[in-house]
Amino acid sequence: MSETSEILVPEVAGGETIADLVRKMLVQLGEDPNREGLRRTPERFEKALRYLTSGYRQDQDKILNGAMFSVCYDEMVVVKDIEVYSLCEHHLLPFFGKCHVAYLPNKKVVGLSKIARLVNMYARRLQIQERLTSQIAQALEEKLNPQGVGVIIEARHLCMVMRGVEKQNSMAVSSAMLGAFRESKQTRDEFLSLVRGGK
Repeated sequence: MSETSEILVPEVAGGETIADLVRKMLVQLGEDPNREGLRRTPERFEKALRYLTSGYRQDQDKILNGAMFSVCYDEMVVVKDIEVYSLCEHHLLPFFGKCHVAYLPNKKVVGLSKIARLVNMYARRLQIQERLTSQIAQALEEKLNPQGVGVIIEARHLCMVMRGVEKQNSMAVSSAMLGAFRESKQTRDEFLSLVRGGK
C-alpha cells in the first residue's frame, strides 16, 4: 500500500481534504507546493495531524473497562513521569512534558498502563493544559469512584517558546485535586513528595 493510499480520509466541508487546504496555505505563505521538498508535505501533514488528534476517536470506557480489578488496597497508587504530547488549541503548536497521576483506591484499581493510555487519549486532541489535567482526573473519578484523585502536568508550550514572549525555559504547571487530594493536606503532600522523588 502506498503512502498516499494510507491517508485517504473523509473530505471536509466543500469537498476539500486537509491536504488540499494545506496546499492553499503553502501558497498563501509564499511557497510553491509543487516544488520537490513540499510535493508530498500536504499529505504527510494530514496524516500526522490525524494521528496527533486520534484521541477524538477513542473511548475512555474501552480503555479502562477491561482492566479494573476489585482489591483490598487503600494506599496511594502513583504513576509519574508519563510523557505528554499535545497540541495547543489556540495556535495548533505542540506542548509537551510530564503527567503525574495518583489515586486512593476504593475497592477498585485499574491496570497501570491504562492510566498512561487515558492520558494519551485526552492529550491527542486540541487542548489547553488546564482542561487536559481536569479531564484525566474526572475520568478516573468517574470510572473508579476512588477516595480521591490527583493529577499534575508540567509542560513546555511552543506557543510561548517559539513565538510571543519567546521564553525558552518557561514551564507551565497545572493540577487537579479531587476528593481526599483536595480535602486533605497530608494526602496532597504525600503525592507531591512521591512525584518529587521523595520517600
